[in-house]
Amino acid sequence: MIDGLEPEPAAAAELFGEHLEAGRAFTSALARHGEQLGLIGPLELPRLWTRHVLNSALVAPLMRPGRVGDVGSGAGLPGLVLAIIRPDVSFTLIEPMERRIAWLERQVDELELANVTVMRARAEESKLYGALDQVTARAVSALRTLIPVTAPLLKAGGELVLMKGAGVDGEIDAAQKVIRKYKLRDVEVLVLGEGVVSATEVTRVVRATVG
Repeated sequence: MIDGLEPEPAAAAELFGEHLEAGRAFTSALARHGEQLGLIGPLELPRLWTRHVLNSALVAPLMRPGRVGDVGSGAGLPGLVLAIIRPDVSFTLIEPMERRIAWLERQVDELELANVTVMRARAEESKLYGALDQVTARAVSALRTLIPVTAPLLKAGGELVLMKGAGVDGEIDAAQKVIRKYKLRDVEVLVLGEGVVSATEVTRVVRATVG
């Protein structure tokens, strides 16, 4: 047991299913090394499962077979968590910082994730324009700045699946100009995890189709 690490919630078994051991391994590694590597803050261990890992895992059912980009993957949230749960989906983890790239590559190796490619780049420099079926991101930036760097990566008919906080409705209002510019349609906010995690730990996702 790692000092200070939140005990594994019961919901972890439901969300990870047959991949729970890999989920535990990833969470344990993040707990051991995350603060030292600058991946998580010093106060995150007591809520690492609920605030970060399960928060990411709730998005897994929204992924569909194809190629998914995780922009600003950082610690691998949500990209590595989603790749663990959805081996039928190909993930490209896009991250510009070298030490985070080293962490992501190490986790891909240790978890034996055959469905993950790690790319050191900023999204706008990734040369993935029009290449992806879905793009996700977590805690990267406000929608008005996030949409211009994520929407161009999608094929026509591709889908944004962007994890946001409680202020998501205000972000959508502030992003109306770029929503129109990048021809997003069917913009909706999904609240995931009700009845599975506590009301304060639900996951909010902005989902929209390009073109």
